[in-house]
Amino acid sequence: MLSKDGQPRQPQRSVQAPLPSYPRSRGGQIQSLTRRAFLSRAALLTGGALSGAAVLQILSTTPAFADPEDHRRRGGRSRGGYGPLRPSRDCPELALPEGFRCRKISVTGAIMSDGNATPPAPDGMAAFRLRNGNIRLIRNHEIRTDAASSRPFGNPALAYDLRGGGGCTSLEIRPRSARDLIRDFVSLNGTTVNCAGGTTPWGSWLSCEETTVGPGQGWVREHGYVFEVPAVAEGPVTAAPLRALGRFVHEAAAVDPESGIVYETEDFDPAGLYRFLPHEPRRLAAGGRLQMLAVRDRPNYDARIGQMPGRRLPVVWVDIDRPDPPEASGDPQAVYRQGAARGGAAFRRLEGAWFSDDSLFVTSTSGGQAGLGQVWEYRPHGHSGGQLRLLFESQSPEALDRPDNICVSPRGGILLCEDGPGQNFLRGLTPDGHIFDFATNLVSDGEFAGATFSPDGETLFVNISNPGMTFAIWGDWEEGAL
Repeated sequence: MLSKDGQPRQPQRSVQAPLPSYPRSRGGQIQSLTRRAFLSRAALLTGGALSGAAVLQILSTTPAFADPEDHRRRGGRSRGGYGPLRPSRDCPELALPEGFRCRKISVTGAIMSDGNATPPAPDGMAAFRLRNGNIRLIRNHEIRTDAASSRPFGNPALAYDLRGGGGCTSLEIRPRSARDLIRDFVSLNGTTVNCAGGTTPWGSWLSCEETTVGPGQGWVREHGYVFEVPAVAEGPVTAAPLRALGRFVHEAAAVDPESGIVYETEDFDPAGLYRFLPHEPRRLAAGGRLQMLAVRDRPNYDARIGQMPGRRLPVVWVDIDRPDPPEASGDPQAVYRQGAARGGAAFRRLEGAWFSDDSLFVTSTSGGQAGLGQVWEYRPHGHSGGQLRLLFESQSPEALDRPDNICVSPRGGILLCEDGPGQNFLRGLTPDGHIFDFATNLVSDGEFAGATFSPDGETLFVNISNPGMTFAIWGDWEEGAL
């Protein structure tokens, strides 16, 4: 992630296996609704007055709400929300709808089970089911340091780069009533600027580096890669870069569970939307082909401004011949330029990505006429094409202020983590196109990040980047759109 003004941030100083439940999931380790159930839920939220086709039409054409008066009303249950936000008695750092409970399960600096201090800047995160019924969280840490002062926060013998200060931590959580933290430990270290990421259908976490620094900038090894952390890991894994997935300013990854295709976002302006076609879907290290999205018959389509919500754009994919270019250390857009030379489309700061119900949902943090953010949907068609459409574009910061991480709830609602200046919110987007506030941060300007639901859909886990904190939130989700 970048700073609040859109510029690069300055440097800061017993084995359990997951249950094989992912094939029932369409967006991470949760059970998303089928499209038919999604439409049924939308009809309920609109009083049963709309057909499924009409709901999809509304979702694809409704503009962002920019009217502040509408913003003040929109927390009402009739619009998919859960009511006004009130300071939480459980977690004074948050304001939540009445009836929702919260538990702070991790804070920066606390000593973990492995004796290491909890690293700062928690970011992207995912939840997996363990065989003992507990939950495994895997969490990125977007730590930005200069090469001279940076050191691994875990075992140096397993670090990718002895000057890499980023990586992942893993947590084991007792579900339901207690939401207790059982143990936590470093699971990946020696990487740097680990921002978002994504889950795989085979039970692992893809951690993405949001930088392409290398030895030319004082680091021991090249950076800008994706790394894989199995959910079964009970300690630090050996860090191995997945070079074929590209070397660029990575943000998020999302995997289509049917095809095994990995979609990747790039936090830059202009940015590309990429996909990786693996030779072996469950072994990304075996290589594959990297491609960039283009709009058919409209080379170098500019998706950053001038877009109409609901318009369907036919997609083709162009090859990236050199996914790991050596010049990337000095040119973070070395991969993007290859795709652009073949007509690839331009976005502005693509960050969150989530695959659910046969579609990829992506946020453009500062896209749109007002520069306040867009939510895109790409629906693939086979391996060769598909359709891209703009679901939502914000016209007012009161509606949505620079969406970053995204997830789709088990009930079909979209949850967005804001990254705008000042007070940040968790915003919900309903199936009929309404935005509502679900939570806000009361203690700092640190952004929300890593929102993800537990495998049973009962608990929302989310981070606040600064000061570093991880929360578990639960309540009567069926009362609203999430």
